[in-house]
This record gives sequence, structure tokens and C-alpha cells, in this order.
Amino acid sequence: FDDKIVSMYARGMSVREIQQHLQQMYAVEVSPDLVSRVTDAVLEEVAAWQGRPLEAVYPLVFFDALRVKIRADGVVHNKAVYLALGVQRDGTRDVLGLWIEHTEGAKFWLRVFTDLRSRGVNDILLGVADGLKGLPEALETAFPRTTLQTCIVHLIRHSLGYVPWRERKAMASLLRPIYTAPSAEVAEAALQALEDSPLGQRYATVAPAWRRAWTHVVPFFAFPPEVRRMI
Repeated sequence: FDDKIVSMYARGMSVREIQQHLQQMYAVEVSPDLVSRVTDAVLEEVAAWQGRPLEAVYPLVFFDALRVKIRADGVVHNKAVYLALGVQRDGTRDVLGLWIEHTEGAKFWLRVFTDLRSRGVNDILLGVADGLKGLPEALETAFPRTTLQTCIVHLIRHSLGYVPWRERKAMASLLRPIYTAPSAEVAEAALQALEDSPLGQRYATVAPAWRRAWTHVVPFFAFPPEVRRMI
């Protein structure tokens, strides 16, 4: 029953709840010591994973936040789990780490980058993120040579969120020439066309959202199509 105990523990069940569940479902009695031994072994593996050595250079690293429900002291809380997903030179993807933090900011992200450095990361060529507070400042401090790119997928979804469902297809058609443009200059012209269009005028928050992020959008256009598709 080790796998079942681990699965229940991962869902936030207490030792007593695991005992009761196994008794009710399988008519099996397990001691608290057995549950603790199994979960302690998992924690050892987790600690080893958290501190494992990493590659010296990552061509691409995605930084994101996931909202998850975490049970602590018998109470379920909504918390943000921040992750770094690295793409290696051969295209292999690897979760570099997971961090839980109540307050997002530069100090938190500096701790994340310090952790990555302590585990062997010397350079990140391109970092991809979207609206994570304090990340640009911390990245500049920890990895000053890294180019920061706004996640285009997040930006598109954010833009369509301003538009009712019946007009999202039309808005998506106006957005497409921006992120598929062959250069930053052509992309900016497409953005201006969106801003001047009747739809852009009607939903006047869309174009400014792109303009606010534009500094971290334009690096995108220096990469070939196969790299753009990943961002």
C-alpha cells in the first residue's frame, strides 16, 4: 500500500485520515509508524530532488505561478506555487524547482535565482515570464546577461479576456499579425492597426496592454520560428 499512502499524503491527508481511509476501503489496519516511515521516505526523495545539481547553461527557462489548494493543519488554503521550467539544448524540458511563497516580489525571486545558481546554473539565455512582480529586477541582478521575454501565449489570453466570446475570433485575427510579424517594426505597425481598428477602439484596453509589455515583447522577433513557437 506504499503507493496509495504516498498518493493520499500528497493530497494533504493526515496520518489519521490515511489510516481511516485504508480501513474503510480495504479493511486494512496500518500503524501511524508505518505511515510515517513511508512519508518520511518520500520527503527524503523530495529533498534530494530539490537540491539536485542542474545544468550550467539553459537556453530557455519559463517562470510561472500556479494556484493550487494546499492542506495545512486541517485547513485547505489557496496558495501560489512558483516554478521554473528549463529547456535544455536538446529540447528536453525539466522542472528546475518549485517554491511556495505568500508574498511575491524581488526578494523572493532573488532567493529563487540564488538557489538556481547554488545548484550550478551559470547562465540563462532567455527567461520567459508574464507579470510576475519583482522578477525583472531580480533577474537583472542574478543573471544580468539574460534576456527577459514576455510570454506571448499569456499576453494573447490576457488580451482576449477583455473581449466577449462573440468577438474573440475577430480580435484573435487582429492579434495574429502582431506575434507572427517577421520583425519588431512590422509587429508595431500591426499593433497600431489593431489600435486604430473599430474593434481596437471598442476594446481600448487591449492595445495598451501590449504597449506596456512591449519592451519585453520585442526580443521575441530576433528568434527563428521554431523558437517562437515555444514561447
